[in-house]
Amino acid sequence: MEKTLDVIIIGAGSAGLAALQEVRKRTENFLLINDGPYGTTCARVGCMPSKALIEAANAFHRRHSFDAFGIRGGAALSIDVPAVLQRVRALRDDFVAGTVKASDDLGERSLAGRATLLDAQTVAVGKRRYHARRIIIACGSQPLIPDAWRAFGERIVTTDTLFEMETLPRRMAVVGLGAIGVEIAQALSRLGVEVTGFGANPRLAGLSDEAVDLALRELLQKEFPLHTAASAELSPAGDGIEVRSGSVRVIVDRVIAAIGRRPNIAGIGLEALGVELDARGMPPVNPNTLQIADLPIFLAGDANGRAALLHEAADEGHIAGINATSTELRCFRRRTPLAIVFADPNVAVVGQRFAELDAAQVLIGQASFKRQGRARTAEKNKGLLRLYAERSSGRLLGGEMCVPAGEHMAHVLALAIERQLGVQELLRLPFYHPVLEEGMRSALRELSSQLPAGSNSDLASCGAYQAEALD
Repeated sequence: MEKTLDVIIIGAGSAGLAALQEVRKRTENFLLINDGPYGTTCARVGCMPSKALIEAANAFHRRHSFDAFGIRGGAALSIDVPAVLQRVRALRDDFVAGTVKASDDLGERSLAGRATLLDAQTVAVGKRRYHARRIIIACGSQPLIPDAWRAFGERIVTTDTLFEMETLPRRMAVVGLGAIGVEIAQALSRLGVEVTGFGANPRLAGLSDEAVDLALRELLQKEFPLHTAASAELSPAGDGIEVRSGSVRVIVDRVIAAIGRRPNIAGIGLEALGVELDARGMPPVNPNTLQIADLPIFLAGDANGRAALLHEAADEGHIAGINATSTELRCFRRRTPLAIVFADPNVAVVGQRFAELDAAQVLIGQASFKRQGRARTAEKNKGLLRLYAERSSGRLLGGEMCVPAGEHMAHVLALAIERQLGVQELLRLPFYHPVLEEGMRSALRELSSQLPAGSNSDLASCGAYQAEALD
């Protein structure tokens, strides 16, 4: 047993690096332990390489709208898939290099190895033991692969292995149509792969609003078939895999497992903490302090299974790093929920989800983008946005959408929800013409029409022209 450390951080991913930043402000007496490759999930196998793939796919797909702009010859364009994947890896490697720098100068304060908790203040790495006043667990997550699928070997692909492929096969199935599955399935289809999507959840991409889900489903089905009526089952089919879901049968070369991610807590020793674990093997964690029960140990980022999003992981690393180096725990107010899926059109859920609302207490305003002026000029006129407001006060509560520029509108709405703004307060803001955000204003106006009328000298009451070119 060596000297007592102030803090041990287990994991050098997004949450671990954010925790490291806070710990280093307050002490140099710490140890960072990391098992596996350095560089965050986001940079290595998640957010960034997937967006590089999506951008290439969308750029190539744009050729289908060329004729509408008077641009001829789009049908003759081709795509060099190995070159696309090479660019994805080059960008990925650059992003990873940037994250690795955050721990490059730690010297002996950084240790590669598998950490195991012996108690709430002791960690074993191999035969060595380390004691600390506080411990932060930020060991991340990994793609979930059913045990029965492992027999298919490399024919099962995850985001951990997809971007290592030199080229793409002709036929692929994507099993799991949540955020990751929808993004990857659409991108691969646009790159020329024969994609079939399967999902056990009747809603796509994390949506809970049936109307928005239906709008997204109709758009995606124009690009590739998708099936969500039953779970997918796999069986060998020569050199390929047969995927079955109800009466549907397809044979593919590879299957992408996109059925979720699992916290890397197996074998880390949580059972040694003396607290009750739930059915997932997870201890009780306070979401505002990230403390496990009343122990001097904190569980942050993907490892706690709360929300596998980079900004949430960064927040949790920040919270854990501060609390692990403070004499008194601080409770943090968490941010407005925000999730974005980089499909085309963008899918976003902000604030309270539709499924969380009491239908008797809310009002709904919606806007279709099929005839929205700015969207039509860009040949992006598709999708639906739905906003939810409190019936009694008109305060904006949340929204779900699949619309062009949804990633930007979701941020505006998150700000409004965070500031507890009402529908009329939002309608007092300027909306420049012509912008896609005018579609958001249309939904707000529909909400406003269901609320008590305000003063006719209030610009929030300024109505629509009822002309597509102007609204």
